[in-house]
Parts: sequence; C-alpha cells; structure tokens
Amino acid sequence: MRIMEILVKNESELPRAAGELLAALGGRRHVALVGRMGAGKTTLTSAVCRVLGVTDDVSSPTFSIINEYHGADGGVAVYHFDFYRIETPEEALDLGLDDYFDSGALCLMEWPANVGPLLPDDTAVVRIEPDDDGSRRITIDEI
Repeated sequence: MRIMEILVKNESELPRAAGELLAALGGRRHVALVGRMGAGKTTLTSAVCRVLGVTDDVSSPTFSIINEYHGADGGVAVYHFDFYRIETPEEALDLGLDDYFDSGALCLMEWPANVGPLLPDDTAVVRIEPDDDGSRRITIDEI
C-alpha cells in the first residue's frame, strides 16, 4: 500500500524530503531503501540523519556493512546498513542483525532484498527513482 510520494527536484530540497519521509514513517523504525546504484540512497540517508540531529559524518557502509550514527546527546540515532555484499540472510544474522532491529533505533537499509526474509513486518519500503532531469521520485510503501 502506498503511503506517500515525494518529488525532489534538486539536492537543496533534500532536507524537506527527509522531513516528509520521517513524518510519513509514522513510528516505523525499519526502512528498506530501494534504488539502482547511484540513485541516491546514501544521499537520502545523509539528509535524514541531518534532520534527526546526527553529528557523525554519514557515508556508505559498503565495506563495513553497518554504520552507527549518533545524535548530539551521544546516543545512537540511526543504524545504516548496506547489504550489497551480503549473499545469504544467514550472513546478516551472524552480524547480529536481530539485535540492531530490536534496538529501537532507526534502521536504514540499502540493498534490502539480500536479507528479504529477515525484514521486520513494520518495514517501510522507500524507492528512489532518478529522472533524466536529475530529479528524484521517492515513493514510500508498506512492505
């Protein structure tokens, strides 16, 4: 079921889009970010983190698989996953994925299909689709 659609014409609109995305989540803490390579998944994650007051630098966790970002109070605000290199759901479980999911922190996940059976029932699916003019269409659906 479609929750919302957001059009982002350029990078200066990302803070607004991130705020709308967070509001649309309605308390969900698990977000599957879907889009082709270069669609803007990490860029959107960075914007969401800034809106939440994260003080850490946000970068793609392609090699680390999981990045942990903190707010101004020092507490964990966001876990950022990149499952691109995960080949089986069991590999993700070996990383302690259940503990992250149960932490109560916001979990933003790139390449979620690689752990599909492990995604919590409350996961929102955020699709990022680049247009030829450089804009992005962001759709938010229930899993």
